[in-house]
Amino acid sequence: MKIAVIGAGAFGSWTAFHLQKAGHHVTLIDRHGPGNPKASSGGESRMIRSIYGKGHQYIQWTARSLALWNSFQSQWQEELYVKTGILWMFSESDDFARDALPVLDQLNLKVNELSKGTVAKRFPQINTDGIKTFFYEPDAGLLRANHSCKVVVDQFIKLGGDYVEKCVKPPECAHGELREIKMDDGATIQADHYIFCCGPWMGTVFPDVIGGLIQPTRQEVFFFDTPPEFMSGHMPMWGHFGDGFRYGIPGSTYHGFKFADDNRGASFDPETGDRNPSPAGMEAAKKYVSLRFPGLKNADIIDTRVCQYENTPDEHFIIDRHPEAENGWLLGGGSGHGFKMGPALGEVMADLVSGQKPINPFFALRRFDGDSLSEINLS
Repeated sequence: MKIAVIGAGAFGSWTAFHLQKAGHHVTLIDRHGPGNPKASSGGESRMIRSIYGKGHQYIQWTARSLALWNSFQSQWQEELYVKTGILWMFSESDDFARDALPVLDQLNLKVNELSKGTVAKRFPQINTDGIKTFFYEPDAGLLRANHSCKVVVDQFIKLGGDYVEKCVKPPECAHGELREIKMDDGATIQADHYIFCCGPWMGTVFPDVIGGLIQPTRQEVFFFDTPPEFMSGHMPMWGHFGDGFRYGIPGSTYHGFKFADDNRGASFDPETGDRNPSPAGMEAAKKYVSLRFPGLKNADIIDTRVCQYENTPDEHFIIDRHPEAENGWLLGGGSGHGFKMGPALGEVMADLVSGQKPINPFFALRRFDGDSLSEINLS
């Protein structure tokens, strides 16, 4: 089959790769390039971790993705994943960790609950005041985000896939199908199936079908100058549930100590939005890092990044057919946590397009039509 994939971020690049690997003729299209600075898959690093509360499907996809990240890293001789471990810290309820433990155990994914004393001895860089419980995932790690997107696209091309760097116009459906997609330069592409992985641009490409169901928000990330004890190999990634959720990645040969606040920011346009950090965001980052990591109290912020999450109302993915086109597919709504699952989601889309598996209603568009999510089982 001829298949067009629009968007070369984590979702689109892996989808194109798996489809091309399965023997289809795939054209991958992106306006700005794989893992570009405007994309939600841009930037140096992302986390891969397995604790997901009651999100059993996400845990399964993460487990599969971790296996694929490791496998392709070995095959391609490219560094995609760096094992660091992750320390989860909970100031209040730790249900997000405990609810995941049975599934993690079934999948042989290691998680250890640590005492405060053990954490203080093992990771003295961390101020544990005000934290009640700790869980440690030894196999978690950082993913080299924009580098990985470029590598996957390169491997896709080596398999015979076609890569085109152009802008796709909003498509028009006729008689229940998409017959072609048009580029901004007037060129057209015809395919049997079209898969749209447009990240924060999904609402612009499909204003009627998606519209506000995917809302980009402005997210600020800060990188601190990193003493040796805060580098990868000396301390893990971390995530802290307190008044909201904050997380970070230790320094590496690629970047400084990363800090991010997961609380959703203001609405953001990925094309025209201001990507300069706010003074308030910078001060909040310094305040938190100084408290939780005293050794970084006087560390300089050496780099910043303004990116975006593309959030759905329930923060779950959209994986579905276009409601007016049998051969049109929508994959998006990463909501700040999708990158790690790119390899598994690429397999999912390959199976859907080939008819080997049905659409999971939990991720379908119709859930936003008033259907109760409580009636759909993510596990």
